[in-house]
Amino acid sequence: MKPMGRLEAVPWADDPAVQTLFATLDGAGIVARFVGGCVRNSVLGRAIDDYDLAVDTKPEAVMRALEAAKLKVVPTGIKHGTVTAVIDGRPFELTTLRRDVETDGRRAVVAFTDDWLEDASRRDFTFNALYADRDGTLYDPFDGRRDLAEARVRFIGDAETRIAEDRLRVLRFFRFHAWYGKPPFDAASFDACRRNAGSLRGLSGERVSKELLRLLKAPDPADTIAAMVEAAILDQWLPECVGAACLRALIAREDRPDPLRRLAAILPMGADATAIGKRLKLSTQESLRLDVMLAAEPAIDISGGPKAWRAGIYRLGGNLYADRLLLAAEASGDWRAALAMARAWTPPELPISGGDALKLGLKPGPRVGALIEAVEQWWISGDFTANRAACLAELERLVRISS
Repeated sequence: MKPMGRLEAVPWADDPAVQTLFATLDGAGIVARFVGGCVRNSVLGRAIDDYDLAVDTKPEAVMRALEAAKLKVVPTGIKHGTVTAVIDGRPFELTTLRRDVETDGRRAVVAFTDDWLEDASRRDFTFNALYADRDGTLYDPFDGRRDLAEARVRFIGDAETRIAEDRLRVLRFFRFHAWYGKPPFDAASFDACRRNAGSLRGLSGERVSKELLRLLKAPDPADTIAAMVEAAILDQWLPECVGAACLRALIAREDRPDPLRRLAAILPMGADATAIGKRLKLSTQESLRLDVMLAAEPAIDISGGPKAWRAGIYRLGGNLYADRLLLAAEASGDWRAALAMARAWTPPELPISGGDALKLGLKPGPRVGALIEAVEQWWISGDFTANRAACLAELERLVRISS
């Protein structure tokens, strides 16, 4: 591969950990180049989350070189050519140049190579096949830098072939468009994704949900979701999807992206969150949160003022109340004040418990729970102002009239 210019800024130039890594690799005669996201984001001047590097040496030899330099190294995916060097607590993933020997639409059998272009050719999109030397010399075999400049997501070579190698690339196409693309879509890439939408059914829920949630974390993925709905991309995994209208409204209200909340925004109220969670292999906590966000009751009463807001926050908790508030189709009026309260106000604890009812001579059972719940509703309706003495008096009154 021939050099194709230089990075305008080299973010790793003065990074001590990078210097340590390259000193070790250079000393062992290993050629390493940054690849993928770190180079892509460097071209765009965006923040870099982590560093991935391609190396021209087999993983066992890379490990030996790192270990000889007393660096921590983890064989994270050594069968597939990947080891991770940990320097100053930071991971650097190093993967041997590879070529695909066999693919089945989900995973590839690979062989190692020393051909940089062969390694680049097996990648998905043009701007993910950008490589850079330590000094910022850029290698761009498929014109990925131009695609970045023109906000275009484009498969390397034949889109159908790239998708057949790994069907998840259909979702990755839309995820990268949400982060890096602008209309119009690359026609050949979009049409290939549309034609292969049905092939997504063979993927695992974990892989699908990971891509979908990463897509939904983009600054404004509404147009991308709308295009996916139009192309029936989500039909296999999220047939409940109602489009991007509520998502657009949510994005206009929220102050930071929340992928799970945005997932709720493209689903109908009352949807079966448990079934969706199982399908997408969400965690138990994520499924429970999704269930609350999609529940029709209790309704969020924004017009009721601070007293109603506090009651809602008490019942749902501040975070879930904020979710429901931001998702409310008709959020208006003082919703910002209600949201601020949800994030700042700590609900008090009910001053009495079932033990207080037992001290009044009641026997353990459903009646105790019902009485405590009645006192709690009375306490809430009074805007939480009643103290323990007042709550005990109300409990005694209810015991008398129910005897």
